[in-house]
Amino acid sequence: MRKLQGTTAKLFYLYVLAMGFFHLYTALFGTYEAYLQRAIHLTWVLPMAFILYPIGGKKEGQELTDNSIPWYDWILAAASLAPGIYIMANYTDITYRMAQVDPVTTAQLILGSLLTVLLLEATRRVVGLPLALIAAFFTAYMYYGNYMPGIMKGLSFSFHEVIEQIYLIDEGIFSIPLGVSATFVMIFLIFGGFLEKSGVGAYFMEFAQAFTGTSPGGPAKIAVVSSALFGSISGAAVANVYGTGTFTIPLMKRIGYPPFFAGAVEAVASTGGQIMPPIMGAGAFIMASFLGEQFRTIMIAAVLPALLYYSAVLLMVHLGALKNNLKGLSPEDLPDKKVVIKKLYMMSPIAVLIYLLLTGYTPMLAAVIGIGAAWLVSMPNKETRMGPKAILDAVYTGAKNIPVVCIACAAAGLVVGSVSLTGIGFKFVGLVFSLANGAPFIALILIALVSLVLGMGLPTTSAYILGAALGVPALAKLGFDPLAAHMFVFYFAIVSNITPPVALAAYAASSIADASPNKTGFQAMKLGILAFIIPFAFCYDQGLLLSAGLTNNVISVLGGIGALFSMGYSMLAYTNHRIHQWQRAVFLVVGVACLWPMFTVKIAGVIATIVFGWLWRAKIIN
Repeated sequence: MRKLQGTTAKLFYLYVLAMGFFHLYTALFGTYEAYLQRAIHLTWVLPMAFILYPIGGKKEGQELTDNSIPWYDWILAAASLAPGIYIMANYTDITYRMAQVDPVTTAQLILGSLLTVLLLEATRRVVGLPLALIAAFFTAYMYYGNYMPGIMKGLSFSFHEVIEQIYLIDEGIFSIPLGVSATFVMIFLIFGGFLEKSGVGAYFMEFAQAFTGTSPGGPAKIAVVSSALFGSISGAAVANVYGTGTFTIPLMKRIGYPPFFAGAVEAVASTGGQIMPPIMGAGAFIMASFLGEQFRTIMIAAVLPALLYYSAVLLMVHLGALKNNLKGLSPEDLPDKKVVIKKLYMMSPIAVLIYLLLTGYTPMLAAVIGIGAAWLVSMPNKETRMGPKAILDAVYTGAKNIPVVCIACAAAGLVVGSVSLTGIGFKFVGLVFSLANGAPFIALILIALVSLVLGMGLPTTSAYILGAALGVPALAKLGFDPLAAHMFVFYFAIVSNITPPVALAAYAASSIADASPNKTGFQAMKLGILAFIIPFAFCYDQGLLLSAGLTNNVISVLGGIGALFSMGYSMLAYTNHRIHQWQRAVFLVVGVACLWPMFTVKIAGVIATIVFGWLWRAKIIN
């Protein structure tokens, strides 16, 4: 990313501020009609891709300094304004035209083509080449699909029909994914900027340090708790790794954790932030839009799997510390608990946000009120008190981070538009049915593999959108609940961040830990084992999503707790002493039983976890 300076930086600051305040205004007083709101949003963001991101791209974590923006990037930035300005100027005519009946004008053909080309180039620069290639393939498939061989052969569509689908209706670039970026995501990014400037973000770290730092393996627990708090707000695994890992990984290494284990802990903790309510990143908002549900439905469904995930990681970190006789940090090196408790009011913006979302407020209004709460909690402390300049900086800091999400969502819209127009999704459904041979569990495995592969090359949001467009219809036809099917795809798009051979979060953490990327990745998979098993479980047991009635929900909670202990003992080969390989295998089987959908098997698994755990921890049976 370019680091702007001088007059260009000042003008860019004002440009981003104007964009931020526009979105705050629409959050408070109501958005424009969906197609127009999305067009305005993309028109504001797209030029930023050419101003901030050089043509050569960048490596993860690398910041490029370039004070002189090339002339061709200025031209591309200016050209990227034209398609959106045309929509705004001719919005009434566009909305009154009849799709597939009224002709597409020459101007619309040119501008639609221009937008597609510029969006693909912006995607390559901002998000990466894999998504750009996938979006380009699906776009070309609309026009050339009838030339494809075999099962891939599609229908024939004219160039006019393709541009209409992409540009002139809300089923292509301006479809639901971009709508989520234009509404929810932008406001929550600004909310994140206020959390940072108000000191709430720093308080997360203080809280984690004070209450976990002195216990065995304290720095690793700091990583888990702080990354859960940060990750729930940021919704970006790699960014979270760099944000918290630069502090937590050296601490873990200092008390004796192997570098690869330290990196794995941070990678798993940062990745899980995307499944931890209240925010969970852009993908969760898109899921709510796809399902037509209130966001609180997604929050409630996600809370138990997320808590089990982090509890399992904390347990394994604790067992690893005991196994290797690792101590915590000295209390003198950590914030005082009494001081931290006195500042517990710093958590109020998050508490307010959760309360508002659960009581039915729209995510946008809840985020705006949360912004106000963040400003209020900054006032008692002189160091964090937010005056006018700090408020403007918070809006800028949040809004400046929108290009990655916006461009990814717009590019994913090309895929969604292609699936909608060509019916390629039905071909994928047929392929899954053919390979699964009528076995729903095999279909789940196939969809999980597709989601993992997509997540290895794409940001989580894009991977989820593509996985949902292709995989969810197949799962729905097999009788799986739509919410469970979407959550299933969402989970595997996320855990691809810790799944070798392309585990982006694990590799980012390994670069900080100076450890082997593959060793870090495989250790991260072990620590995050529940994230690979629970999605299969909640497809058969709605209680894990807290949507099966009180009794079944309680039983599922008990099963989940049993599973996290059994899996933790099995993965670390340790209870309060080392256990044999056959005992690890027993715990693994018992853990699976705890998640089994049959009541009797689940209860038997929970009882076996308690009995075997007590017998082997007490060394009654060696």
